[in-house]
Amino acid sequence: MNVMKETKTVVNGLDVAALQGMVQAITEDPSRGTAAFRVKSRWTGGTRSEADVESYEIGGRRVDRAFRMRADEPVELLGNNTAPNPQEILMAALNACMLVGYVAGASVRGIAIESLEIETAGELDLRGFLGIDPEVKPGYDKLRYTVRIKGDGTAEQFREIHETVMKTSPNYFNIARPITLESTLEVR
Repeated sequence: MNVMKETKTVVNGLDVAALQGMVQAITEDPSRGTAAFRVKSRWTGGTRSEADVESYEIGGRRVDRAFRMRADEPVELLGNNTAPNPQEILMAALNACMLVGYVAGASVRGIAIESLEIETAGELDLRGFLGIDPEVKPGYDKLRYTVRIKGDGTAEQFREIHETVMKTSPNYFNIARPITLESTLEVR
């Protein structure tokens, strides 16, 4: 009796066949893999701001989207504590990007994830931000993060996925290595 094992197409909520199809399409035509993102932020008073996402481009095609994110500082940093602050949003963006990598890595291996969380922390010295001491950096010297993952994979499989995420996560790359920021100031 010949019994064929049915391949799961959706693992951890991710359509593995679609992911494999995307990889194949980009491999065959690298121009399909160019993604351009844009966020427009505006001040809404005090330490508050709102950021809007209206669209992004993939493979030269515009895709409309409509999302709004809010930021504020805690009361101790002169805010109203109405939303996460920019540092927390930065860490959340890093975590979210890496989470996608863990889910994709596990899914293509057929590994079901039971739980996954990333906790990131860092400490900065406000003397740099406030311009009190020019010798003090305004940002982090390091960020520490812990990945907690549970599923039906082996420890070795999860280590391999972890290594892959550190090599391929765009936000891990952007934070771990210097990137060029080009600035334009328009005074109206």
